[in-house]
Amino acid sequence: MTRIAIRPCNFRTAEMLRQSGIHPVLARLFASRGLTDARELASELSSLIPPASLTHVEAAAVYLADAIGAGKKLVIVADYDCDGATACAVALRGLRMLGAKVDYIVPNRFEYGYGLTPEIVALTVREKSPDVIVTVDNGIASIDGVAEANRRGIDVVVTDHHLPGDKLPDARVIVNPNQPNCGFTSKNLAGVGVMFYVLLALRAEMRKRGAFDAASQPRLDALLDLVALGTVADVVKLDANNRILVAQGLKRMRAGRMQPGIAALFRAAGREARRASPFDLGFGLGPRLNAAGRLADMSLGIECLTTDDEGRAWAIAHELDTINRDRREIESGMQDTAMALLDDFDPASRATITVFDESWHQGVIGIVASRLKDKFYRPTITFAPAGDGVNIKGSGRSIAGFHLRDALDLVSKRAPSLIEKFGGHAMAAGLTIRADSLDAFTHAFEDVGREWLSGSALERVIDTDGALEDAYFTPHFVSLLDEQVWGQGFGAPVFCDSFRVVNQRVLKEKHLKLLLEKDGRRYDAIWFGHADALPEKAVVAFRLDNNEYNGVTKVQLLVEHAQGE
Repeated sequence: MTRIAIRPCNFRTAEMLRQSGIHPVLARLFASRGLTDARELASELSSLIPPASLTHVEAAAVYLADAIGAGKKLVIVADYDCDGATACAVALRGLRMLGAKVDYIVPNRFEYGYGLTPEIVALTVREKSPDVIVTVDNGIASIDGVAEANRRGIDVVVTDHHLPGDKLPDARVIVNPNQPNCGFTSKNLAGVGVMFYVLLALRAEMRKRGAFDAASQPRLDALLDLVALGTVADVVKLDANNRILVAQGLKRMRAGRMQPGIAALFRAAGREARRASPFDLGFGLGPRLNAAGRLADMSLGIECLTTDDEGRAWAIAHELDTINRDRREIESGMQDTAMALLDDFDPASRATITVFDESWHQGVIGIVASRLKDKFYRPTITFAPAGDGVNIKGSGRSIAGFHLRDALDLVSKRAPSLIEKFGGHAMAAGLTIRADSLDAFTHAFEDVGREWLSGSALERVIDTDGALEDAYFTPHFVSLLDEQVWGQGFGAPVFCDSFRVVNQRVLKEKHLKLLLEKDGRRYDAIWFGHADALPEKAVVAFRLDNNEYNGVTKVQLLVEHAQGE
């Protein structure tokens, strides 16, 4: 069941924000998202949390400055998603700007799995001969891999943002805002954000050593388009600090100052960089990069982000677009299979979903899990064969109030032999189990779900910002909304109101095109992916969009949910 709710708003706070010069509707929207001070909306780089408060970042800077000075070879070990790819590109470009001799390796997820494993250390030594390994967007759980690197006489610098386990790896330096006792006030940096902070600290250390001065130092802000893309695509919370990183990256994109690969990805996605938004990054560019890691090899995506050859960047972006189309086809077939497997599924009697099929592609199960989670509003884990004939790999997506990694941790503690390995976040996680343990895992996971999730927690709630005054249904106001940085934890505005349904028809057998009326005014609206007719009077939750056609811009309502009055 889905319920439309209105976000509570402290009107005193909203009024204070309005009096500080913020548009009255924006003041209300910001107040309902927890902002209390206009300074939290600062988007200049000088408002970033200083790097020094990130535990061990200065030790990492000293160590890396020494390594660069000694001519040591650094090798980046990257992750295979968009955050990992952008973090790798930031590391490569930034370290080269600072004079480092640096290369990278990104493991094939199907051969080597996730993180710095002993096998990946051996591969890195064989192919890249590193003096130092630097992990990006992984490493905090790589106890055995770091031990193997140490055994071979290779230092490891871990840069990561994932939650640590009970034990930390014995790395030379660990930089992670989520490690114990780190005083960095934003725990929401993506992997790419952590690496950017390491570069800021390293540049400051090298400046102190006289390598350059403030005027001649490398311009690390040139990397902010990559930082913005990885931050949005990894769906980390857009707190005040992350909003600055994203705002600065979007500013560069809109001004045409971006890496050739970012520009090419905009073109491949059919989107305009001059109007870049977080939505474009999350749903246009990010999926095309992720497709490489899901179906092929993420080194293709990393090359797209690191090449300075515009022709090569476009060729790769075009190839990534083709891979993404293949991913969509595979996903569609897997989704059909999943719905058939869940034909008898009764949401009222279950708190979780666990589903497996022998034919599934392990690179796409995370997306299918996300779709099923959205449809049934239950924590969902989808499994595919691991390729070794023994194990299956799962990818999970969760709902509000159910910390998925912690849930897997509890299952593992209760039944230590059930899960081979696992890791992740509150809302997304991955794991490996034996195929013959699927039923036992399903029951154990469901037990945790029943304990942790009440009936109300299993009800989907569409948070809205209430009604919008008629005067603001204008292209100018929509553009004002589009200029803000919305995203995870700072949701884009969704308004709701009662309308009379004047006209409705189905487009392409799956989208509902509507003409709605309120207070004598009529509005075009569309509900994507929904074909069922609405009653004559309906409560509609909607986002605003500027629809350009034949040179004329009109406001269109994008329906999120609708129900009879």
